[in-house]
Amino acid sequence: MFRIAHISDIHLSPLPAPNLRELISKRITGYINWRSNRKGTMTGSTLDVLVADIMEQKPDHIAVTGDLVNLALDEELETAQRWLKSLGDPANVSVVPGNHDAYVPGALKKARRLWEPWMRGDIEAAENRPVEFPYLRVRGDVALIGVSSARATAPFMATGDIRDRQARRLGEILDETGKRGLFRVIMIHHPPVRGAAPAHKRLLGIGLFQRTVSQFGAELVLHGHTHLATRHAINGPDWEIPVVCVPAASQGFEVGQHKPPAAFNLFSIAKTNAGWDCNMVERGIVDAQMTIRTIREHNLRVGRVFATS
Repeated sequence: MFRIAHISDIHLSPLPAPNLRELISKRITGYINWRSNRKGTMTGSTLDVLVADIMEQKPDHIAVTGDLVNLALDEELETAQRWLKSLGDPANVSVVPGNHDAYVPGALKKARRLWEPWMRGDIEAAENRPVEFPYLRVRGDVALIGVSSARATAPFMATGDIRDRQARRLGEILDETGKRGLFRVIMIHHPPVRGAAPAHKRLLGIGLFQRTVSQFGAELVLHGHTHLATRHAINGPDWEIPVVCVPAASQGFEVGQHKPPAAFNLFSIAKTNAGWDCNMVERGIVDAQMTIRTIREHNLRVGRVFATS
């Protein structure tokens, strides 16, 4: 049994006060949005409660699918590095960046440098090479594959993309790990499903991603970005692949609010004689006292059926 806790859209707070130079960019619109919409609803105390419950569950690995910060200020990126150190050993925590981590040109490069230990594949770490996406980490029977959809965009846009080079490498990794009989978990920030996000927030290259996965297969796709608890599916070679999103990890509880309060998903993965067993538990905040409970539990239909003797 291998257990993965999935969290996303951390949006660490409080937001540092940006200087005038930092605001002469797309950041001005994001700063206004933060102060008017997110400042009171996305809090560090909520995140602390959620992380404490994750630690009580004792997962083998934590997958963080992007948006650790808000405006990608230098101070924010450094704060996120400290937060990742508190979350766990880099060998046991895997991160992919989100659009807020690449908010302006140059920010993603800084994030990759600061968060490198949590975003390097096994080969890159062993050879002391820099981060390269997609990356591959193998833990037991599980392959954790990190894809980056993060890119700097114009004001009022939050799109991501996946292009030929990354898709080609993703196909190679999926093919290799599939032949090894591993349970393949793809981590990406933007939802690789049509209609899951509005046009100005969508993933560019959904068709390319889906064609790659359809050809080579995967067992599970984890993403964030929408701040919603959703499950979709995309076609694999001979099976449907679950595509799962989780609410924002710092979203507080408020009656009637548009987005659900903070939650995480816990996946328990085991190889059986007939194939894979994957149980998913949704745990999250259920009241204003920040009580965390199990909200739902599902047994996901995943992966290939193995031949039995």
